Amino acid sequence: MPNIQVNDIQMYYEVQGEGEPLLLLHGLGSSTLDWEMQVPALVQQYQVWTVDVRGHGKSEKPEGAYSIRLFAEDILAFLREMKLDKVDAIGLSMGGMIAFEIASFQPEVLKSMVIINSGPEVKAFNSKERRAIWMRKILTPLFSMKALAKVLSKRLFPEEHQQELRDRLYERWVQNDKKTYRKSFKALLNWGVAEHLSKMQIPTIFLASDMDYTPVSRKEMYAQQMPNATVKVIENSRHASVQDQPEKINEAILEFLDKVS
Repeated sequence: MPNIQVNDIQMYYEVQGEGEPLLLLHGLGSSTLDWEMQVPALVQQYQVWTVDVRGHGKSEKPEGAYSIRLFAEDILAFLREMKLDKVDAIGLSMGGMIAFEIASFQPEVLKSMVIINSGPEVKAFNSKERRAIWMRKILTPLFSMKALAKVLSKRLFPEEHQQELRDRLYERWVQNDKKTYRKSFKALLNWGVAEHLSKMQIPTIFLASDMDYTPVSRKEMYAQQMPNATVKVIENSRHASVQDQPEKINEAILEFLDKVS
């Protein structure tokens, strides 16, 4: 298993393929396994790097508070160690936040960004969203990882034909360390770099599922504030679109990367 010392942790990573480097950043409570349906398609044209963020997967889970800035600094240290001067970055959910954080203070390392069901801030825009954040903040410490996995798997994959996806998510989610998961979730609350959007020149595409937690219009609002950003809607998809609509996601990624290259 490839590991490398990054800041104060051992970080797990995988690299496959040849060509221009492509960095994939996973979501909260997940790991490199987020990308099992993307890597086979992407390695045909790119050198694909996947990592387990601090506190996730096979990377170390140290004590102390976590933050999106800390996750971003770990990724930047990883890129330096691997002598990757500039990469195309793909971020899902929390991974998209990490990409935005990097873009806010060290944009020169990013050639482009593919932001999947994510944005540059965690902010409630109405009472429904405030209630959803509040409920998750209250329930996360109370629920076991098994209980959270059960709720999440049904919410992300509610269709009858998605049983295999529900089972797979449940099996992986329960492996999370509860303390570390809580710290990672806390890192998201009140985070944001939206004030920097107008200065982000990096070519960016938002891949926005039509049934994501936040509406497509929110991603369109963010894209309009950026000089070089677009939005593509992924239909019949929820937050875990890399799993429920992998072909559409892969096609959109490759089309965008081909265009910006």
